[in-house]
Amino acid sequence: MDMMKKSDFWYDLPEELIAQTPMEPRDHSRMMVLGRGDHSIAHRHFYDLLELLREGDVLILNNSRVLPARLYGNKAETGGRMEFLLLEQKGPDTWEILVHPGKKAKIGSEFVFGNGLLRAKILDILEGGNRLAQFFYEGNFYNILDEIGNMPLPHYITAQLQDKERYQTVYSKTPGSAAAPTAGLHFTQEMLGALREKGVQIGYVTLHVGLGTFRPVKADDITQHEMHSEHYVLPEETARMIQSAKAQGRRVIGVGTTSCRTLESVAAKYGEIRPDEGHTNIFIYPGYQFRVLDGLITNFHLPESTLIMLVSAFAGYDFTMEAYHTAVRERYRFYSFGDAMMIL
Repeated sequence: MDMMKKSDFWYDLPEELIAQTPMEPRDHSRMMVLGRGDHSIAHRHFYDLLELLREGDVLILNNSRVLPARLYGNKAETGGRMEFLLLEQKGPDTWEILVHPGKKAKIGSEFVFGNGLLRAKILDILEGGNRLAQFFYEGNFYNILDEIGNMPLPHYITAQLQDKERYQTVYSKTPGSAAAPTAGLHFTQEMLGALREKGVQIGYVTLHVGLGTFRPVKADDITQHEMHSEHYVLPEETARMIQSAKAQGRRVIGVGTTSCRTLESVAAKYGEIRPDEGHTNIFIYPGYQFRVLDGLITNFHLPESTLIMLVSAFAGYDFTMEAYHTAVRERYRFYSFGDAMMIL
């Protein structure tokens, strides 16, 4: 394939198709089903997954939990308003953060959140303008965040979220993400139970989604794009489940680009799947040879994003763009709270 340009991944999306609120119930979202073999496109619902998966399939879910990582507070000395967004833990009580307004957050400045439940001091200014901050508190940091933090909803969602748990998957477990692994938002506990009863195996990985996932691709030649790094864990139980499925020719289906990137990173590192923990900055775009995945469940992604590039690598570039144009025409709901796509 010739060099792909960022503009190759552009499509025109009417603003009213960006979903502002989550679907109720969760599994009633629509789902576009793409057949890679025959380039078929079918219009289904997420609850049809029970029919589309078969006994022996392995479904891999990312159990990362979103931190209520957006904090509104005040500068200790002046009372000026301040917004922090926690990005990644760098040490005990030390986090890399985004700040707004930046000019107030000089090294040494102190901030107060939740009427003093949480205090912070800026330790350093990092490359790109992010800050390193140390936090001070009594008790448990995550409990305090749950109490005073806000969900870091993407900027294109302007509606207020009534229930914080609607931006978490029902199986979320390990706190650490700055955004939800949104393909998993469609699952209910009942559906997971029904899939297990059918003989579908369900395995978990953890990849903490960084906001870098949404960083726009600036380079016109996409191969020049610098990917951010994200922390992942592939536990032994999940690794064994995938190894035996691969050995027996059963399908491994990733839920979300995050599960996909975790599995493909480990396979690229070792030439096979094995238990692992580390950081990945894998960038998957057309031409990439998948080693693990036989299927992918994902949402509809922003034009020119690294995520639509990953989907194009899996489904084929022309077929992916055709599917996106179809989704716009059929008025699917897009992005985090939007509808699903399944590629087999």
